Amino acid sequence: MHFASSRAAAATSSFSAALLQGLAPDGGLYVPASWPQLPVQAFAGATHLPVVAARMLAPFVAGDALASRINDIVTEAFSFPAPRVGLTEDDRLSVLELFHGPTAAFKDFGARFLAAAFARLHRPEAPALTILVATSGDTGGAVAAAFHQRPGIRVVVLFPKGLVSPTQERQLTCWGDNVRALAVHGTFDDCQRLVKEAFLDESLQHTGALSSANSINLGRLLPQSVYYAATSLAIFRKYGEPASFVVPSGNLGNVVACLWAQRMGLPIAQVVLAHNVNRTVPDYLDSGQWQPRPSIATLASAMDVGNPSNMERLRSLFPQVQELRQAVSAYSVTDEQIRARIVDGYERFGQIWCPHTATAAEAFERLPRQQRAGGRWVLVATAHPAKFAEIVEPLIGRAVPVPPSLAMLLARPTQCTEIEASLGALRGVLQERS
Repeated sequence: MHFASSRAAAATSSFSAALLQGLAPDGGLYVPASWPQLPVQAFAGATHLPVVAARMLAPFVAGDALASRINDIVTEAFSFPAPRVGLTEDDRLSVLELFHGPTAAFKDFGARFLAAAFARLHRPEAPALTILVATSGDTGGAVAAAFHQRPGIRVVVLFPKGLVSPTQERQLTCWGDNVRALAVHGTFDDCQRLVKEAFLDESLQHTGALSSANSINLGRLLPQSVYYAATSLAIFRKYGEPASFVVPSGNLGNVVACLWAQRMGLPIAQVVLAHNVNRTVPDYLDSGQWQPRPSIATLASAMDVGNPSNMERLRSLFPQVQELRQAVSAYSVTDEQIRARIVDGYERFGQIWCPHTATAAEAFERLPRQQRAGGRWVLVATAHPAKFAEIVEPLIGRAVPVPPSLAMLLARPTQCTEIEASLGALRGVLQERS
């Protein structure tokens, strides 16, 4: 299996090389050069996440240096569950809880896979590998946790100062050792831009190898396809029907992972994108004009993205806007609607939802009644509500229980460095660490 740039299909790379490079040499994002077909029968007897992961990812690592290690990698990475919780008696609506990992967010799946893969690719005698990661909230914490104290690997996390929740910021800044947190005077889009500029900066090529752990990295997205595969398989086996998903969407990595699983033949029907008021993607589907814009701060901060990188992968999958319109629909949700849906989720279902999950629930309620009634719908819960306690608790009138793994992280001392949103400022930090 080879992987091509989203901008130049002719030049290809191996799986391991694509992981280590992060970004393709031409600035594009790596995508599979071909798509293996994996029907339901290919997963016979596979019910646990690591087993589903091994079968799903095997074609992508075939012939690669990691092919013989994939079972070990997925066993290490998928060591926590992704339960589906029914919300209605007929099980037509459920929620997929992706927040049971070490940092209580869905990013743990891809980050742990990437760390396990890098640990097996990095040679002890090789120069240190620096992982750059831009985060709008959850990615940085998951990457830091996954790579913390890994020998021969350094992590530099960039986050927008003042634009993540207090709990998220503590998760980003509590590590030390081989992890350094940078509070950038700007937005997430600025952080993402700096990471991309660093990869293309010639003066940084001499400071050691650079890679990424954002969703621009192929090694983040492919493992995220696994929980969509496992969930859709479980629903199909039980009801003989495909699953439909409502996915909270910011940088579009999570929805691309869902669509990749669908492209491979998993029983996935409809895919709905739930956005906050950063409505670049809904507007694109409406108008056909791609118009990135500055991000707007919202309650669902991890989705505050005005220029989502993974649109390149969506366009690679669906080159024409008409094709994308047939594949997905998208809704934009306001902060006030998020608040109302958090209250509604607690009162109707006894569920405590983070703002991102509430965005998905609101998008579902916007669907036409007939469309909702005709499917097996799954709301994707991307983060534990305890990470947004200052938002959620006043709305539901009770304390949100904190998972033990999250409580342990929040007890650690914090440290970070503030920088301007310029390549020069980031270059100075990276050269200082070289």
